[in-house]
Amino acid sequence: MKRIRWVIVLLLAVQTVWAQGWKAGVARTVITPNEPQWMAGYAARTRPAEGKLHDLWAKALALEDEKGNRVVLVTTDLLGFPKKLSDQIRERLNRQFGLSKAQILLNSSHTHSGPVLAHALYDIYPLDASELAKINRYTRQLEDLMVMLVGQALKDLEPAELFAQNGVTRFQVNRRNNKEGSLREQTELKGPNDHAVPVIKVLDKAGKLKAIAFGYACHPTVLDQYQWSGDYVGFAQLELEKAHPGAMALFFQGAAGDQNPMPRRTVPLARQHGRELAVAVDRVLEEPMRKLTAQVRTAYSEIDLPLAAPPSEAELTKTSQEGESYMKRWATRMLAERKQGKPVLTHYPYPLQVWQLGDQPLLAFGGELVIEYAIACKKRFGPDLFVLGYSNDVMGYIPSATVLKEGGYEGASSQMVYGLPGLWDSTVPVLINQEINRLAEQAGVPSLK
Repeated sequence: MKRIRWVIVLLLAVQTVWAQGWKAGVARTVITPNEPQWMAGYAARTRPAEGKLHDLWAKALALEDEKGNRVVLVTTDLLGFPKKLSDQIRERLNRQFGLSKAQILLNSSHTHSGPVLAHALYDIYPLDASELAKINRYTRQLEDLMVMLVGQALKDLEPAELFAQNGVTRFQVNRRNNKEGSLREQTELKGPNDHAVPVIKVLDKAGKLKAIAFGYACHPTVLDQYQWSGDYVGFAQLELEKAHPGAMALFFQGAAGDQNPMPRRTVPLARQHGRELAVAVDRVLEEPMRKLTAQVRTAYSEIDLPLAAPPSEAELTKTSQEGESYMKRWATRMLAERKQGKPVLTHYPYPLQVWQLGDQPLLAFGGELVIEYAIACKKRFGPDLFVLGYSNDVMGYIPSATVLKEGGYEGASSQMVYGLPGLWDSTVPVLINQEINRLAEQAGVPSLK
């Protein structure tokens, strides 16, 4: 009898320890379109998608700390969440589950083999009424799926342990400083980059691998075909889930704005890069990782980033007649809106977010963040930092002061691809860095300076 009492006491003690730790839940859903529609990412495409290499997925990892504070990471095989869709999803999650914007992180892998979404990239493609109807229909379905996905992850919450660590792999190349066509002749790569592979490992109470959340700062642009896929990102997740049956692999995109996978252009290369990334993650999983205490702190804000003065009517008229096809459509739309008396956008509400999971900080930025932001943040907060781009809203490229000054695609012309009326103002990099530093301090992220 005495022995039984001791066993009961021991079991209660173990349950108490687990109750004071993390809880984690996961969920997934296929988001591959059910009908042929236009693919997002390349202006050179001339027709909708034709089949798939593998399914597109949305996945969710819900976490709860010892005080009951919750956060949910949602990862998707999409080019990016437009603001209107992101806001609607997060408003519904707030109403249904009481989650604030600070507690929800919507990240897109930025695959260029996913679907066009409503209210984004309309100037790039010759979309008629039928194609627009498909896009709107898919986007409404996607919104419903995201809300359902988060609900399922929250229902799956169970005792867990969390670990974090950075790995490394090196197929990411700075595309502004290294041209694809001359890569074979180069003896060294140029330009800033960050080869870190951030990894979060989630174990259930039996010590079994439940989830692997991992990232990399590299465009999923190996493929430019007409088949749905997550590109190298999709193949990396498939490799990890094959190697770890029963575990869910979730990919979050980093500061990939000026980083490309090279070499590229073939399915075997997409598989190769996917395997390389998966191997880098597996190496981290096999080595000692930092255990994270069950404490969550969050911070979120949207700051008004100023846009530079828009082109004149004469400049728009010239572009509408002489530019590339997507630039002509953009300029024509801008002219029509001016004639209709619509106000020209002067500022954009830009989202920034910080999570502190135990002693692991995550800094999440909206838009196509270039790599210099990640480098600057790591200099300030340490090399173990996880930096995410493409989070909560993808409205255009987010150039550093250097890129903004140099111009080029990331610094100038890409703004029109996303439909913005002009370039970012020169003060934008300073404003972003000031705000992310403020949010990091609010969330308790220690600074090295």
